[in-house]
Amino acid sequence: MSLPTPNSHRRTLLKTFLYGASASTLPWLAGCGSDGTSPVAGNTTVTASGNNRFGGTAVSTAQFRFRNIGPLGEADANGVRVAQGFTTRVVAISNMPPASGATPWHIFNDGGGVVPRDNGGWIYCSNSEVPGVGTLGFQVPQLAPLANPIENLVPGLGGASALVFDPDGTVVDSYRILTGTTFNCAGVITPWKTWLSCEEIPTGLVWECDPFGQKAARSLPTLGLFSHEAVAIDSSRKLIYMTEDMPDGRFYRWVPAANDWPAGAARPMFNQGLLQVLKVGGAGVEGALKSPQPYTWVAAANPGSPQSENRLADTTVFDGGEGVWYQNDRVFFTTKGDDRLWMLNTSAQTIEVAYDLSTAKAPNNILSGVDNITMTPFGEVLVCEDGGDMQVVVVYPDGVLVPLLQIVGQDQSEIAGIAFSPDGKRMYFTSDRGGPNPAGGYGLGLGMLYELQIPDTVPNARL
Repeated sequence: MSLPTPNSHRRTLLKTFLYGASASTLPWLAGCGSDGTSPVAGNTTVTASGNNRFGGTAVSTAQFRFRNIGPLGEADANGVRVAQGFTTRVVAISNMPPASGATPWHIFNDGGGVVPRDNGGWIYCSNSEVPGVGTLGFQVPQLAPLANPIENLVPGLGGASALVFDPDGTVVDSYRILTGTTFNCAGVITPWKTWLSCEEIPTGLVWECDPFGQKAARSLPTLGLFSHEAVAIDSSRKLIYMTEDMPDGRFYRWVPAANDWPAGAARPMFNQGLLQVLKVGGAGVEGALKSPQPYTWVAAANPGSPQSENRLADTTVFDGGEGVWYQNDRVFFTTKGDDRLWMLNTSAQTIEVAYDLSTAKAPNNILSGVDNITMTPFGEVLVCEDGGDMQVVVVYPDGVLVPLLQIVGQDQSEIAGIAFSPDGKRMYFTSDRGGPNPAGGYGLGLGMLYELQIPDTVPNARL
């Protein structure tokens, strides 16, 4: 991987609240996955309630952050509908430098996450979902045997970039942190302040990147070769969860070898571990639509080879795995093929469907095209739509859905890259194929990044 050198001066309920969560700290983590435990610098901590089914702090509807924001208004000057008191701004547009002297922002921005800076500012990391030869095997699985070898010979045009903010929210720099990869989709900010970027092709890898631009990115083949969509980390149990975006995809877990993440170590070395595949037991997937079902983990077959060529028939198929998030003994993930939000309770060792479009009843059937996700410490799951109505929708433990925002005039795009600033007062989201209109305003383009500014009247958790 080539790594451009950054400018040195810029670096220096009720389905009810059931199944209680164990107490642990809940940060404003930022990304399409999370570790759910590491505190954000400069904030105090909050503890999850034992009565919140989604593993959050709220024990009543009044305590949620976005439950009572009210209806969305007319589209603002940036083409975004928000509730009263909320505002938006555009912070980066593809092929344009977001600050003086900065590297132009990449195209097709997808998953993103935020890491705090020591000065009180923060860095937003963003993937570039540019297709390549390997994408043929993703779009037409039958072509994977032909496309996969060629992909290994042709450097990709995707990668990832960093956008640097000062404490007051001013954008001061941008630079690439990963190049030469293909179809980079989502990822996660790690507790040790790196960005894991996922390649969404049949031979895709997870890449560990330095948000501060000082170290070259490296591939992590121990996490498996498959169409990686997103990743989440349970750092307390030293486990990593991953989704696979294929019609016959699986849900994965990586368990480090004892010497790869030894006791007392802040992080794994990512050299050796066991790749596992989820198997739903009990009444299976259909049963999970009605009640929690038990699950087990099965060792992956030939973990060093593409998993699309090494399927285990007795493991569970998840149709188009998308975003994943870990928080307080809960792992949430979405599947776009059936428009579902899933929840694993890692303490109870059960899995259930938290939202299913085909069975949802009005007015709570407003979420489709499920994609990237994030959570608030209160136990709210924020889901981005790929297409659908181009909304970010908040899902609650009692089955209620609340639209947080909607992008207008970009119906052929998708929303992704959802992530909060360290203080929780700003939220970032992308339009993968949005951009400026020549006549003014915004429509379709090669990608752009928005910031949602959240009013002080909305509950916040200083973590």
